[in-house]
Amino acid sequence: MEKTELERVQNYLRRLFGNPAIRVMARPKKEDSAEVFIGEEFIAVLFLDTEDGDRSYNFQMAILDSDLE
Repeated sequence: MEKTELERVQNYLRRLFGNPAIRVMARPKKEDSAEVFIGEEFIAVLFLDTEDGDRSYNFQMAILDSDLE
């Protein structure tokens, strides 16, 4: 994913969740995904999906049981 594409998705997530601390960063050696952070805390992976010629993004967030305590 290119820098401009990462910025567009980052701006969308910031508006959607009302949180200017959200950052979308490229993953080393991966071109089809990015990492999502709030501040310094890693929260999710964002995958690019180009199936059928359309571009979409899959936001995958794991919540560990230990995080709920």
